[in-house]
Amino acid sequence: QTPGAAVTKVILGESSHGSSNRQRFFLEYNEAGRAAGLPSSVFCKGSLVLANRVLLGMSLTARGESAFFNLIRHRVPVLVPNALHAKFDDRTHGYIVVMEDWTETVEWCDENTEVDWDRAVDMVKTLAALHGSFHESPELCTPAIPYMHWSDWWDHMVMVSPDYGEACDSGLRAAEHIIPARLYAQFDKIWPLTMESCARHRGLPRSIIHCDVHLKNWFRKDGKMGLCDWQITNVGHWSRDFAYAMSTALTIENRRAWLDKLLDIYLDEMAEQGVPRIPHDEAMRYIRQQLFSVLSFWTITLRPAKDMPPMQPDSTTLCFIERIAAAMDDLDAINAF
Repeated sequence: QTPGAAVTKVILGESSHGSSNRQRFFLEYNEAGRAAGLPSSVFCKGSLVLANRVLLGMSLTARGESAFFNLIRHRVPVLVPNALHAKFDDRTHGYIVVMEDWTETVEWCDENTEVDWDRAVDMVKTLAALHGSFHESPELCTPAIPYMHWSDWWDHMVMVSPDYGEACDSGLRAAEHIIPARLYAQFDKIWPLTMESCARHRGLPRSIIHCDVHLKNWFRKDGKMGLCDWQITNVGHWSRDFAYAMSTALTIENRRAWLDKLLDIYLDEMAEQGVPRIPHDEAMRYIRQQLFSVLSFWTITLRPAKDMPPMQPDSTTLCFIERIAAAMDDLDAINAF
């Protein structure tokens, strides 16, 4: 878009690898590029390694992020980094998104980030803005919003990775020391209820759900909370995102103190967008049910299934498992069905 501009030098910055590959690029330009003030760095995310293309191809998520930036980013009232380019190759399951480089201009969250009350409120309002925008939209699961239903995605993952449940059980055993004894004593119920929670999800009202809203996918910019990593965006019920975000972002003590109030704020925000308000207890039941699949995302991260690359450091994984398991125990999730 800048006639005569050209990149004259590329310097690789730091990289990281999980379910996708991430890399900063520092750029130098000719005179036309410098005069136009083109960005001195970009942040790229994609499936650049075979193991990642296999994982993302098998899980049908390789096209998710490019679809988000090309088709619905402009319709989402959520703080998200802007993409300069996004492309997916359905033959190789390769994809790349070239984004503005916010690496040093925003506060990126991790398991050590303190989420105070104001940040927690901003997070639930952000989720309500996302979910309310597409509530029961006729465009869901069409070329305009080309995402699978969460329950279908889950069934596909379990089908193509036959050891998925075994890996989750293995991760649960490895984390026994941080799981409440009452919950761990019902070990044999957890995987069957995980499957049940995903089946129950199918009949609930639909919207766009981010689906992977753990704390490390949040950031803070100019006092506002934003979301990144739209790779496994799906169509489904808001309760999965709410349960996932609150159980990983808040300390156990703060979640115990704030969850009911935060849920009421969320339901009020959704109602303001015209979404029918459901009773608090009904909403909480959905959240209790969806915590099972939330836990599975992290037990399998601790002990990945075959062909899955390492995705998170154990320090992150164990922190989130401990918080999610505590929420399941406190809320008696086992008896939510």
